[in-house]
Amino acid sequence: MIRMLDLADEMPEAIRIRHLTYELLALDHRTRAIDVGCGIGLAAAEMSRTASQTIALDPDNLMVQTASSRWPELDVRRGVAEHLPLSEGSVTAYRADKVFHMLADPGRAVAEAHRVLAPGGRIVLVGQDWDGVMIDAADAGLSRAVVQARADSIPSPRAARQYRSLLLDGGFDEVAIQGFLGALIHPSMVDIAIGFAQAAASTGAVTASEAQNFIRDQQQRAAQDRFSMGLPVWVAAATR
Repeated sequence: MIRMLDLADEMPEAIRIRHLTYELLALDHRTRAIDVGCGIGLAAAEMSRTASQTIALDPDNLMVQTASSRWPELDVRRGVAEHLPLSEGSVTAYRADKVFHMLADPGRAVAEAHRVLAPGGRIVLVGQDWDGVMIDAADAGLSRAVVQARADSIPSPRAARQYRSLLLDGGFDEVAIQGFLGALIHPSMVDIAIGFAQAAASTGAVTASEAQNFIRDQQQRAAQDRFSMGLPVWVAAATR
């Protein structure tokens, strides 16, 4: 997982989107920021170079340990988006990247963001639309079935396309939306497609034989440097 996160962070599109989020947050030396779902801590560490205070938060012990080890000067804490360990109006910038799709009730996280943000504070949400993932495959119908099954296994697979409504319903102003396509072509990214197929087979959405055919096809493409997977990414920004 950490290896995959490192590879994803190094993708040109990921770097571009990450720095876009900093611009949308309007970071400066007065900013008190929180990066919710910080993962290995790269974004929080980059934000801390500008902001006066940056908190990196993640629910996973391994991510917290990794971020703390890599960025010892960073304030890394364990916590969840629905119950932030912060007082009301205590931060001026809230960032959550690849988080809301894992929440059963993204609206609760938006309410928490609204609570901890000071008036005039900025919120930026980033996430993939898991129902819109595209995987190049010999059998297009099987590829769609695999993607659909994976999306159905995620608590809120369409949360990213709902960002605008979530923010408006949560009382935020100046809501703006942008869309991007993350192109995964590195051969090692085939592990993601394999995981999709295995998950689809485990739920009975595809047969074991179909899953194996899909996996063999993807492994062959990766071996020939022909692996291709597209992830629609939504970026939303708003003001408290």
